[in-house]
Amino acid sequence: MTNRSLEIFVAVAECENMSLAARKLFITQSSVSQVVSEIEREHGVLLFDRLSKSLHLTEVGRAMLLYAKRTLALQAEMEEYLRCASRQSKVRIGATVTVGTCVISPILLQLKANNPGLIAEVLVANTHILEEKLLQSELDICLVEGRIENSDLIVQKAIGDRLVLICSPLHPFYGRSSVSLDEVSAHPIILRERGSGTRAQIEQQFLGRKLPMNIIWDCYNTEAIINGVIDNHGISIISERLVRDAVNQGRLWMCSVSDVDFSRSFDLVYHKDKYITPALQNFINATNAYRSLGDNTL
Repeated sequence: MTNRSLEIFVAVAECENMSLAARKLFITQSSVSQVVSEIEREHGVLLFDRLSKSLHLTEVGRAMLLYAKRTLALQAEMEEYLRCASRQSKVRIGATVTVGTCVISPILLQLKANNPGLIAEVLVANTHILEEKLLQSELDICLVEGRIENSDLIVQKAIGDRLVLICSPLHPFYGRSSVSLDEVSAHPIILRERGSGTRAQIEQQFLGRKLPMNIIWDCYNTEAIINGVIDNHGISIISERLVRDAVNQGRLWMCSVSDVDFSRSFDLVYHKDKYITPALQNFINATNAYRSLGDNTL
């Protein structure tokens, strides 16, 4: 099976129509149909269900799409590496929102200081989205706060972090050094969206205790959470790194949840089949150097 065959299959899968795929690739529809049929005939599988005028991937087709994208991405990565080996290199980095807000910038400053020709592309999103991007070879490596479940991904602990409860100076929790999870459950909570690692870690604690969660705001960014808490719309549980300034300025109060261990780590994640290029290794080294500064002991 050639790379061209894989390109044609991916185009058909994304367009769900052979005519559209043919136009996208500037080839005839018959050529597209022939390639798909040859793959199916050669391997004795059905890649698409033909329903009316559209095509829908079968279970085998969905699995092959992941392999095809990974293969094509690896081929493109190899060619890019060879083109840029004597000039400059690139690494595609994913960062969860907390990491992107607090950690990724100083790591990249160190990375670029030691590697002036390196290009670092960054995507900030929640853990679920970044995990999918890694599996589809759309990212090289990620630094995430959430749990990674897929066995095809390698996870390495990198930087320490912990979650704390925050409230407004007007809230009843103000001035306390700690509160219990039972007490937290009785108050409105402002949290990150589903799919975020922080949200999953918090929900796991409430579910384990069979405690209700009165979530009144779902937020895709941390600034909205902090502002909502400052204005006393609710309380939140969030990374201490994100609220240090607001706490020091007296706009927020921070305390621990006494009966829960909310310590965690930001983890480096990459595919088990990923070739560790010099650029990728340099990013890993820069992350380890950041950890060695001691900012991870909160």
